[in-house]
Amino acid sequence: MLNKSFEVIISNKIKPFKKTINIDANKSISKRSFIIASISHNISKIDNALESDDVHSTINCLEKLGTKIIKKNRQYLIYGKGLGSLIAKKNTVLNVGNSGTCARLITGLCSTSPNIQIKIKGDDSLNKRNMSKLIKLMGKFGATFYPKNKVKFPLTLVSSDMPIGINYIAGSSAQLKSAVILAALNSNGVTNITEEKESRNPTENMLLQNPNVIKISRNSKKQNYIKVFGKNYLNPLRISVPGDPSSAAFFTALTLFTPNSFLKMKNVGLNKRRIGFYHLLKKHGAKIQFINVKKISGETVGDIIVRSSSLKPISASEKYYPSTTDEYVILFICAALIKGVSKFKGIADLSNKESSRALEVKKILSQIGIRCKLSKDVMKIYGTQKIENIKKIINVPKLGDHRIAMGTFILSLITGIKSNIKNFETVRTSSPSFLNIVSSLGAKYEIKKK
Repeated sequence: MLNKSFEVIISNKIKPFKKTINIDANKSISKRSFIIASISHNISKIDNALESDDVHSTINCLEKLGTKIIKKNRQYLIYGKGLGSLIAKKNTVLNVGNSGTCARLITGLCSTSPNIQIKIKGDDSLNKRNMSKLIKLMGKFGATFYPKNKVKFPLTLVSSDMPIGINYIAGSSAQLKSAVILAALNSNGVTNITEEKESRNPTENMLLQNPNVIKISRNSKKQNYIKVFGKNYLNPLRISVPGDPSSAAFFTALTLFTPNSFLKMKNVGLNKRRIGFYHLLKKHGAKIQFINVKKISGETVGDIIVRSSSLKPISASEKYYPSTTDEYVILFICAALIKGVSKFKGIADLSNKESSRALEVKKILSQIGIRCKLSKDVMKIYGTQKIENIKKIINVPKLGDHRIAMGTFILSLITGIKSNIKNFETVRTSSPSFLNIVSSLGAKYEIKKK
């Protein structure tokens, strides 16, 4: 689905703005809605799903696994046939594109589906990512992967003949946790998951509509304890997908650092496990408010109001990582524009994203004279309110990383430093309306097609 490659060039600082906007729909919830609906019974209905390349990759994979999906206006109808109903010809190729979420969740889904032998591959960026943790976990359910000892896509997956529930200690990865939950749904017996670190939970929130399938409690160590009961009936879903807080984060940063500006973003997902970015910035002086907060389809939703602010250097401990995973790129950009030293701990897993994100941001900031120190798990940024290298040009090579592209775009709009961002079409994987939204706020840019 990706458009032909194109570059974006930004040369001008954005002027003050006062606007109300709608944000692209939540990518994580959109993808999980389709996946869980495909193994639920009867017709599930999904409103306001994100129309992005990542979501379309998920839909295409599910259709290749025999799921009937129809779009009527802005609503999708998914005709589920229950657990164990997925089918595919031997060695069917599933292309997950740029989506690590789709890759891990589809792998979890197929690992315990009967008589499945498929080949899973991604784009050039995804195929560089290490999937050893996923392979090991699915192996516990009895799935096998070929070639043996290969840890990167493309891989051939052969599902388990007799999947049995497992015990799993979950870390900060919501994708791995979700893969385990999906594999557990069609396994015999009970799968027990202990959250050593509290990670994002849209999968659990959707499945909680089925109390016979999943139960969540707190153990004696005050950790979340999740029990998944295999081989049960899944009710059809009725989901209205809220706006994506990660997409909203980029426009939040733009507003905070543009003088005399105001922004209201409507109907954004405010799940407490997704908004570490906002709490962190508020703690350091950002004028951010959540209003009209309510529950929709099991998720907390509300409006975000942002005003221009003067921020203090950011200090982020490792506890913020699970709730801020996708926002570190724009957080690093914010830190570069705040006078003083900002420090981010617990960021080692950023090296296995679409790019090695902390390293790539360091390269970008060094081009305009912002000093950074990066170790495996810690990033220090020596920020300034006045960028001296205004005549410099930021060049972003082809990385296949939508967050790097969006973050650099925002950096240029705030500072007026010219940027030339290659491979910008990758932004369509998560925020297809990004360019239209920044245009509505007054941004000027040039598109250079290949």
